[in-house]
Amino acid sequence: MLDRDLAVLYGVETKQLKRQVRRNSERFPEDFMFELTKREFEDLRRQFGTSNWGGNRYTPFVFTEQGVAMLSSVLNSPTAIRVNIQIIRVFTKIRGILTDNLSVKLEIEEIKKKLVNHSKNIELVFNYLDELMDKKVNEKPRKEIGYKADRT
Repeated sequence: MLDRDLAVLYGVETKQLKRQVRRNSERFPEDFMFELTKREFEDLRRQFGTSNWGGNRYTPFVFTEQGVAMLSSVLNSPTAIRVNIQIIRVFTKIRGILTDNLSVKLEIEEIKKKLVNHSKNIELVFNYLDELMDKKVNEKPRKEIGYKADRT
């Protein structure tokens, strides 16, 4: 999420959010937050259609899920705490949905593998049955042995 979007959610100014993040930079490693490069910032500006005179003039910070969570310890306002709780709940729900989807996909793949194996086994059984039938058809009739009842 961009710093300006989080500032709106937390009810603080973007410059205050950035100031607190810079003061507590040790809490925000690269996998929690990063700053866009000038090129990325220009691409983003073009994407939103902002003019050179309006909007942000400084490259924004971008926060990951962990960075958003860490902001609650840096921005300690009641609004920041409430918003952070909601954001964490949303991220948790999304992770749960993705995990459920992944487990369903893995189960489907497992079933497909089993079906392929079953199909191969069934085909093998039918091939054996065909071979036995061919042998039976090509065999000479056998002489009956054992007790023979009087057939008169």
